[in-house]
Amino acid sequence: MLDLINQLTINTESLTALTFIIQMLVSIALGTVIAASYSFRNKTSRTFKATLVLLPALVCVVILMVNGSVGAGVAVAGTFSLVRFRSAPGSAREIAAVFLAMATGLICGMGYFGYALIFTVILSIAMMVLTLSGAKEEEKEIHITIPESLDYEGVFEEIWGKYTNSHKLTSVKTTDMGSLFKLSYTAVFKEDAKQKAFIDDLRVKNGNLPISIHASGLKDQATL
Repeated sequence: MLDLINQLTINTESLTALTFIIQMLVSIALGTVIAASYSFRNKTSRTFKATLVLLPALVCVVILMVNGSVGAGVAVAGTFSLVRFRSAPGSAREIAAVFLAMATGLICGMGYFGYALIFTVILSIAMMVLTLSGAKEEEKEIHITIPESLDYEGVFEEIWGKYTNSHKLTSVKTTDMGSLFKLSYTAVFKEDAKQKAFIDDLRVKNGNLPISIHASGLKDQATL
């Protein structure tokens, strides 16, 4: 088995058209495995899944074009991969998947296909196992708009205790020329919690201003 893994290696010092194509195809195939494991019981956009498929090939090509200089290649590929997060904050799970795809592409770029396969399979299995273990505690992002006259510190504590197992205030910002505050939370709902009842209770407190709930890392799924 170990001998077979060692044989799945090519010499990247003398790059040819054939080895270039092979490395690209292997990178895309492993990227597909990563995208499939990331999507296991996890709602995500097609764009992000396509990114996970193509990112290993992108990193692989960068490594090849910088003549095997790992430091320069990682610096360039890292800059490319993090461009997405300048406009849309990524969840911890998304960032981990991106770096998994980058590492896979790096290994393929160095020509170690056997090690790339082992790395991808082990990390993908680990990702799916962790997804299963945390399936009942899906984290939600909640955005609540309140008037500036309402003291948000502690005003919703009774509601959080009634409907969630845990919650955390992640950001506060003003809107509408400072007359409103937009509060952002992450929370894990109780198994029997009804989101409609949760929103209704919040509306009593915030004067019926907009409230949104969506899966962590995705666009709004429910907005009132």
